[in-house]
Order: sequence, then C-alpha cells, then structure tokens
Amino acid sequence: MRKSGVQLKMQRANTLVRLSPALNNCLTRNSIFYKAPICASLLLQSRSTGSHGPPAHWKTLKQISLETKSHMDFLPVPEGSWQESYSKKQKKANLLLAASALAFGLTYYIVYKSGCIYLHGYDYKTFKTSAGLSGPGVVASFSSEAASKKECDTSKTSPPAPAQADSGESNVSPGGNPQVDDLSKIPDIPDHVQYLIIGAGTAAFGAFRAIKSRDPRAKILVVGDEDSVPYMRPPLSKELWFNDDKEEVESLQFKQWNGKKRSIFYEPKEFFAEPKQLNSLENGGIALLMGKKVVKLDAGKKTAWLASGEKIKYEKCLIATGGKPRNLPVLAKAAPEVKSRTVLFRNIEDFKKLDSLTQQSESVAIIGGGFLGSELACALGKRAKKTGLKVYQIFPEKGNMGRILPDYLSKWTTRKVEREGAIVMPNQSVCAATFTDGKVVLNTDKGQCVAVDVVVAAVGLEPNVELARASNLEIDPTNGGFLVNAELEARRDLWVAGDAACFFDMKLGRRRVEHHDHAVVSGRLAGENMTGAAKPYWHQSMFWSDLGPDVGYEAIGIVDSSLPTVAVFAKATEKDNPKAVVEETGESLRSETEQNCDTTPASEKASPYLETEDFGKGIVFYLNDKKTVVGILLWNTFNKMTVARQVLRDGARNEDLYEVAKLFDIYDTQAEAAEESAAS
Repeated sequence: MRKSGVQLKMQRANTLVRLSPALNNCLTRNSIFYKAPICASLLLQSRSTGSHGPPAHWKTLKQISLETKSHMDFLPVPEGSWQESYSKKQKKANLLLAASALAFGLTYYIVYKSGCIYLHGYDYKTFKTSAGLSGPGVVASFSSEAASKKECDTSKTSPPAPAQADSGESNVSPGGNPQVDDLSKIPDIPDHVQYLIIGAGTAAFGAFRAIKSRDPRAKILVVGDEDSVPYMRPPLSKELWFNDDKEEVESLQFKQWNGKKRSIFYEPKEFFAEPKQLNSLENGGIALLMGKKVVKLDAGKKTAWLASGEKIKYEKCLIATGGKPRNLPVLAKAAPEVKSRTVLFRNIEDFKKLDSLTQQSESVAIIGGGFLGSELACALGKRAKKTGLKVYQIFPEKGNMGRILPDYLSKWTTRKVEREGAIVMPNQSVCAATFTDGKVVLNTDKGQCVAVDVVVAAVGLEPNVELARASNLEIDPTNGGFLVNAELEARRDLWVAGDAACFFDMKLGRRRVEHHDHAVVSGRLAGENMTGAAKPYWHQSMFWSDLGPDVGYEAIGIVDSSLPTVAVFAKATEKDNPKAVVEETGESLRSETEQNCDTTPASEKASPYLETEDFGKGIVFYLNDKKTVVGILLWNTFNKMTVARQVLRDGARNEDLYEVAKLFDIYDTQAEAAEESAAS
C-alpha cells in the first residue's frame, strides 16, 4: 500500500527523534514523547521548519526537564526534631496509661471494700478456707469475712461457706483467728515448709527471731528432739541451784543474782503454732514439732526425713543440732547399776534427775574440772553446807579450769571451789567404776578410791554430726562439726549454726565454739542469711562462767592455758562480782549486757602486777607465737567486752600490755586516792 505524504513525513520524524542526541534523553518510559512519539515528531518538525530556527522564547529540553523534575522542596517540612515529636506521642500514651491504671485501681478497691470478692487462697480439694490461723505474727482480723459472706452472693467466685455460717455463727475463734473445721484431713506434719530449722535450742531461737524480723510473713517449722520449747542452758548449772523455792525450781524458774525471777524458756508454749496449721497462716508464724528427730537430708532436692518416716520439703534450711555430752569409756562400759546412777549433764531432764538424786543421796562425784564441772561443784557445795552432802570433784588438770586459766589463777580457783564446800581431787583420772554395796566406787590412777551415790560426767561436749554422715555433708577433721564457710553455709540454701558449726573466723581462722553467746550470734546471722543478707561471721563471741555470785569471768578469742599470758590485776571492790553486775544491768546472761557496756576512758595511773594471791579483778592477755593478742580473759571485770573485742580486732602486738590494760579501767582511782590521802 502506498503511503501518503503525511505518513511519510511522520515516519521520517520518528526516525530523526530516535537518532537525535537532543531528543534521546527525553525518551524515557515516563515521558510523553515515549508514550506518544507523534508529539516528539511534531516538536521536531516544528523546530526543523523554517530557516531561522525556533522562536527565542522557547525553552530548551534541558530546562524543561529540570523544571519538571521532583525535588525535596515540594515535600512537607516537619515541626521540630523527631525526638520532640516522639516525646509528645509518648507523653500522651503515658497519660492515657496512668489514667487507665488509676481507674482500674479505684474500681478494684471499691469492689474489694464492698466485700463481693475474696482475696484469700482456697484449698479446692477440701473446699476449706486457707486463711491465717492462730499463731505468732497473725495481726489481721477476719471478722469482716463472715459479714461479707452474708452481704454478697459469691457462689460463682468462691467455694461454699461452712455450715455454721448459715446458722449465723462465725468460724472465728474468740482470739480473732479463724479455725479450720476439719483438721483431721490436714496432716500433722506439713510436707512442705518455707523455712525449716533442725534443732530447738538457743541457735534455733536466734535464727527464727532474725527470720521473722526480716520476713514478717515467714512460715517457719522448728523440729526438736526434746519435748520442750526452746530454753537457755546456762541457768541449769548456775542460778537454778541457788533457788530455795522448790515450786519455782520445778517450774524451771530461777532467781538472777539480783533476786529477779525469770523462766529458762525463751517463749511460752502458746507462742508457737500447731505444725499442721503452719501453711494456713496468712501472716506467717512459727510452728514447733517436739519430740521428732531429722535423720537425713538431701541438700540437692531440699528434702528432710524424720526418724518416724515423714518427709518434709523445704526452701531454706538451718541445722542447729548443737552437741551432746561426752562420756568416759570407763563409765560407758560399766555395769548397768553404775550407768543408772550416772548423769550426763546437758538438758532439762538431766537437771531434774540430778536435783532429785542429790536430795536423796549422801554423796556425789563430779568428774571434770572445766566450766560445767566447776560450776556444779560450787552449786552442789552450797547444798552440801546445808544438808551434809559430800561433793567430790575429780579431774586430771592441776586446778579447776586448768585448760583455760593460767596455772596460778587455776590454783586460786581450786581453793575457791573448796571453800564453797567441795572436795577437789586434781591431777587424777578415773580408771575404774564398779558397783559395791549400793554405792558407785570410783578408782583413780593415783590409787585413791571414793564411794558415792551419784556420778556426774562433765567431761566436755561433742557436736551432733550424725546428720552430716547420713546426708554426705562435710565434717571438719580437726575441730569436728559441720564444715561451713564464713556465711555459715554448708550447701546452697543450707546453713549450720551453734555448737555444731565449724566456721571460718576471718580473724582467728577456722574454729568451733561451744558457748551461749556464739549460739545466739551465729543463729541470728544464719537467720539473716536465710533471708538474703549474705553477711560473713565477723563477730567475736564471748563466754562467761560464774562460781557462784561472788566470782565470775568473761573471755573472748582463743583462751588456752598452753599459750603464754600477760596479766594485770588490781584490788576488787564490792561491785566487782557477778551479783553486782546483775544488780546493775538486770540481766544474768552476760551476752545480753554488752549493749549497755561502759566505755568510759581508763585511768592514766599505772598499777603494777599484784604479787599477792588476792586476784580481785584483772585482765589476762593470751598471746600466740608472734606475740599478738589472740584471747582476753576478764576476771571479775564486767561490761568491758566491747573494749576487749576492739583490742582483739586491732591485734595488739609487741605492745606494752600494762598500758593496754588501762583501757579496761580496772583501777579504782577514788579508793586509791582515799588511801593516799589517809596515808599522808
């Protein structure tokens, strides 16, 4: 088909457009020339016509392309930075969230106060409320629950109320504590507890008091093998023997040296909750399981087994099993008649047995010259002066407390015990014990023989570590006891305190201490660490002993007669005895009086070492091989334990200890001044 003239012109124009460098950049996919080549042809045709070229006011293709190109100036400009914009949005969102939370809280509070919902837990297996029961730490009143049950229909949101609620009776006891209706369905021993304390002695008492002070809602189960609530042991060998009121002694009440009456029990039985109700106490409490013994632990699974077969799981556990009195092999292997008349003095039953036997006997022999033996010798010596009882004390040392006191002071103590009414037999050991003519006959290695009605073995204490052997826990081979770190921890979530703990003393190395103050302090520290305190044992515990109301001493650190000592003594006054310090402080437990100690600066007047045997009061420093003070004994010097602890902490070394003794202010400057004025 023959093309027309116009068609031929258009074809030539298209060819020129595609071949022209000027128009080649315009042939993009978005340009009008690409979509409609005829426009480009017309443009080219118009530009190519005429001899003078395009008009002057026409724009070039480059100018047209730049003018029609999009750039940032056409975009909207934001107000402020992006952080400002983001902050404004967040502020609006936070305000909305706060308003929503406030509205929700207000609604929840109104609904709760109206009594239409319950916030207490329930045991859906038995449909019994698990609100708090009677016991320590229960302070919430539940009387409002009974009223709210009558006002609101809670059949859809809570279990059915007990039967007595329909009759108008409340399930709240007169004391304000709700009662569980069917206790028979609750096991006597809980299968799981929050805190488990094995042992019911002084360390356990210090521990559960510390736990409750840091965790008021704590639920604590104390398991003790004695049929008694926790009690203090020091009065068993001291003040109880000086009380002439039989009724008070039978109820285990003693008179302090100042005459004030006191019970040996830390808390009455009513203080403790029933073990079966422990996990029902809303505000926590302390339950006591008496007459039970834990025989095995699985520290990994946190499980304890009782001798009766029950199993208890715990979250945190403390072992405070204390110690048991040692016995002489010669007595342990003796005839049954000898064993029946032998008392291993340790607990309440031992005290009652010895008290009863000595009231009906003519003679008693105390084997041992340490703290316990010397205290019992003085106590029974007082009874001997009234009843004619013969009291013998036999021990291998040169004098009373010969392993603690320097030789000269030990001999002085022996004469003191003899003045109290006892017959002291030092430097002798019992080698045979037989039963003849209704008497226990004791033969010594020195050839002496005594026939007595009762024998008291006071030859030391050994830690109760049977649980360690059964539970694969470490035992210290040198000191005995459970091996623990400075935080008293034997395993994760397992602590040991009291006489049974062999701990790392940061000042004196690894030790095991068997004294009342250590039991109190270590028990308290273990209780704090059970609640997350993570404190090391840095406290230097003290111990004390009273030979009646007239002579007593306190000591701290390593007090061993085999160590070299330096002593400074002064004349005693009427205030320098246990009776006077109790009258002043009102407290017979010396460890409780430290917070009231006198820190008055000492006199600057020097006083020489007394060469006489009248050791009225004084200070004895115990030194190690480096001449560093590692122990201090305060003889008839009281309320100065804080000063002694500071001296021990500073580690006095190669110093003039006579000058150090001035810190304790043992010199009665007023009396000395009076003597000097009288002499002049």
